[in-house]
Amino acid sequence: MLAVGVSSRRKEGPEKLCGVAKYIDDYHLPGCLFGVTLRSSIPHGTIKNIRFDPKFPWDDCVIARAADIPGQNYVDLIEHDQPLLAEERILHAMEPILLIGHPVRATAYQALEHIEVDYQESEPVLSMEDSIALRQVLYRSDNVFKRILIEKGDTGAGMAKSDFIVEGEYRVPSQEQAYIENNGVAAWEEDDGTLVIMGSMQCPYYVHKAMKPLFPRREEKIRIIQTTTGGGFGGKEEYPNMIGGHAALLAIKSGRPVKMIYDRHEDMLATTKRHPARIRHRTGVRRDGTLFAQEIEIVMDGGAYVTLSPVVLSRGAIHASGPYQCPNVRILAKSMATNNPPSGAFRGFGAPQTLFAAELHMEKIAATLGIDSLALRRRNLFRQGSVTATGQVLRESVGASEVLERAVQRAKYVERRKECKQWNRRKDRTSWRGVGLSVVFHGAGFTGAGEVHLASRAGLSLTREGEIRVEAASTEIGQGTSSMLAQIVAETLGVPYQWIQIDTPDTARVPNSGPTVASRTCMVVGSLLQRAALRLKTAVAELQGTFPHTRAGLRTAARKLANGKPAVSFIEEYRQPDEIQWDEEKYKGDAYGVYSYAAMVVELEINKLTYEVRIRRLTTAQDIGKAINPVLVEGQIMGGTAQALGYALLENVIFQNGVMQNAQFTNYIIPTTLDTPPMSVELVEKPYSRGPFGAKGVGELPFDVPAPAVAAAVFHATGLFIPELPLLPERISRAKRDQTAR
Repeated sequence: MLAVGVSSRRKEGPEKLCGVAKYIDDYHLPGCLFGVTLRSSIPHGTIKNIRFDPKFPWDDCVIARAADIPGQNYVDLIEHDQPLLAEERILHAMEPILLIGHPVRATAYQALEHIEVDYQESEPVLSMEDSIALRQVLYRSDNVFKRILIEKGDTGAGMAKSDFIVEGEYRVPSQEQAYIENNGVAAWEEDDGTLVIMGSMQCPYYVHKAMKPLFPRREEKIRIIQTTTGGGFGGKEEYPNMIGGHAALLAIKSGRPVKMIYDRHEDMLATTKRHPARIRHRTGVRRDGTLFAQEIEIVMDGGAYVTLSPVVLSRGAIHASGPYQCPNVRILAKSMATNNPPSGAFRGFGAPQTLFAAELHMEKIAATLGIDSLALRRRNLFRQGSVTATGQVLRESVGASEVLERAVQRAKYVERRKECKQWNRRKDRTSWRGVGLSVVFHGAGFTGAGEVHLASRAGLSLTREGEIRVEAASTEIGQGTSSMLAQIVAETLGVPYQWIQIDTPDTARVPNSGPTVASRTCMVVGSLLQRAALRLKTAVAELQGTFPHTRAGLRTAARKLANGKPAVSFIEEYRQPDEIQWDEEKYKGDAYGVYSYAAMVVELEINKLTYEVRIRRLTTAQDIGKAINPVLVEGQIMGGTAQALGYALLENVIFQNGVMQNAQFTNYIIPTTLDTPPMSVELVEKPYSRGPFGAKGVGELPFDVPAPAVAAAVFHATGLFIPELPLLPERISRAKRDQTAR
């Protein structure tokens, strides 16, 4: 019975399509209060006094401050530096100071207008450069959250032996996740003292871990439940720790259920965004195009608190040299503290920033050498047996060359480049046309020993009624997790896909299978479920000789196996393969078990009057090991591509004094259907022996590849090498004016 490789109907599709799926704000909670947050209006300083308007009916409100936190006042993540509520020190604008709950949501918001905060302001540090220069020391002696050094070979000797040295500086901006559903949670205490938090989130066990220091109680007395979630893209990885803690604090103080649902404006102002970055390349290259030495410096703006900056920086650094062989590499990466709002997780997790620089720098090298960038890439691409910057030998499933060749052939890259050149020769044309190319790689799963530290657990239960249930904390946030995991189990057991049920990610019911991040769900959690399904299959077969293929037969087997219990479970825990070796201190070894690969060709047109960019067509080939559900995989690729086109061309976060000035969709422009070009997607399957049925990761890979291809196409169309995103019309116009003036 075939389940894997089939585009089965989504498990959650009918409920969403028919409008009966319940998001957090759809739940009616009797006696509920609505919570709102008073936030700082300055980026740096101290709170001197908080004044409440005596004319406002405060007796109808519940007010919670830092002093009301029963445990320790920090949001537990990598470090314990970020308070749940500011007590005195303010390190960024929009930092939460106190909470208000009221039975009427509108009145809760009105209450905020009747509170005044007196501050003693300090000079803020609002740029990476000022942070590096120690213009103001924040709460770290050098303002550095994390340093990473990756070294391979001898770059000094490599540069000396190179025929050319090519340098470049690249800048990438902040970016808003722009999920459909805003952040929202509800919280209450049960009669037995259990704290329940329910809401829109990616990682229930992250929230569970974060609540323990804030609200001390036995582990089983904290319960986190994911509701239907309207997108995350990393924005609901760690931020629900914050809003969940706020709702819980109000619920505990009031003794009533509390809902906190952000509106779009507050969500964009207060929550984490992609890390802005500056990347510098200095590359030694031989006359024939062979890369011989790479020196790369990365600086990221981490904002006011650490959040996930160390691991974002880590992935960015590991991917910074691109999918290319080079014997001598030195990568120095730093994440800096500033008084901007904290940066956090976003699809790609640091790799889109550094891969944009790596790929656009290949265009600069090709131009310097006077060769086509396609030939340059072909000469240097990873192949089986290649060694990465961390010293990892690529043993299997290396699809870099294959995705490149398939993309350029499918797009007719060479022919299109010639056609565009002829088009641009005509002076009477009202537009320029260009074709750009990029190739990327992306590690699947947590970096280094990360998966070992997670010790993820997932499995199956077989109930007495013959139901097969997936028990995992991996969340469905629109990407198709529920369907994909069910297909893996169904294929392993040889039963219909419809037989497999998915348990709600609820920390009281499912084991901790790790966060739904890092392109790990299919490869890591899917493998655990495949192993659990094999154990279940063996147990049933040992009991009655074969695994049943009828519902009645499965019920009979389930009753025998359960032996009077409601269900029998088969839980598996992650075990790192012996061949994966990683030295965290030296940053050497197998950074990831395997990499996925993608190539893209972008053909675009630039209006000579308005400088607007229109993508005419886009072709991509992506190696994801095995497509468990091809339609879902193509949807991931198309969605990630559209989102990345926004990063490349449209999305321009504007900060002033540490506050986002365009925190609404009227002036923070994201791509719509009208901005989405025709896409030709080809799936390349280079199976990975450790993935379920050969599958690797796909969630983040599509985001890495569009921006450098767009910038390369702009370069081809206009001769303008613009090393900064987004490629807004005004940025292209200024570059053209400067080009003309030279």
